[in-house]
Amino acid sequence: MTIALRRHLLAEFTGTALLVTAVVGSGIMATTLSPDDVGLQLLENSIATALALGALILIFGPVSGAHFNPVVSAADWFLGRRAGTGITARDLGGYVVAQVLGAIAGSVLANLMFDLAAVDFSGKDRAAGHLWLGEVVATTGLILLVFALARSGRAPVAPAAVGAYIGAAYWFTSSTSFANPAVTIGRGFTDTFAGIAPASIPGFVIAQLVGLAVGTGLLLALYPDAGQAADQVVVPTDERDRALDQRA
Repeated sequence: MTIALRRHLLAEFTGTALLVTAVVGSGIMATTLSPDDVGLQLLENSIATALALGALILIFGPVSGAHFNPVVSAADWFLGRRAGTGITARDLGGYVVAQVLGAIAGSVLANLMFDLAAVDFSGKDRAAGHLWLGEVVATTGLILLVFALARSGRAPVAPAAVGAYIGAAYWFTSSTSFANPAVTIGRGFTDTFAGIAPASIPGFVIAQLVGLAVGTGLLLALYPDAGQAADQVVVPTDERDRALDQRA
């Protein structure tokens, strides 16, 4: 493993961990501050998540691209493989492992911050067809957004745009927009507002993979050359880091 790849994986692990910490931690705080108002809890949770996601993209984007999401990494590899852009198949495997482990660590960290058991598997059942459809819609939109931004040369606005989209999708999707297999798995490790029962995780992940396929298909129809910009997703990595990759 090259030095550059280790840096990328550390960024993906840490960024995903802090993202899940923000999701879970703000959910716990919301239920504490607004115990009798689910709508207000969701508002507090969605605002904190959107703002944290934008900040994390700014922090870690120059290192790894700030994917924090296996479907984004998979699309980056798939669309960029012919053009020689984006991440390699080896990198994809490393990214996915780092993201999943980071998401689990993020839930554990949030639990510990609020004096809960480090691991407490969620009992919140989310297995239903309309929720899976919500995940397809949320994931499709996310894929379209990040690659359309890259393809049109607007990747620098991704922190604000992606944060805004996820914050909005909390409200317009039935599932409250997980749109991320790693985050979905991580949220299974906390029995709090943001949790999901382990038995519900496979259905969500399958729906997210369907959203990946739909989003990628739409991208190829709308932007046939989208793969040329795969190395700009979610935001461009530092030129010096790419040079280090090439030398390693």
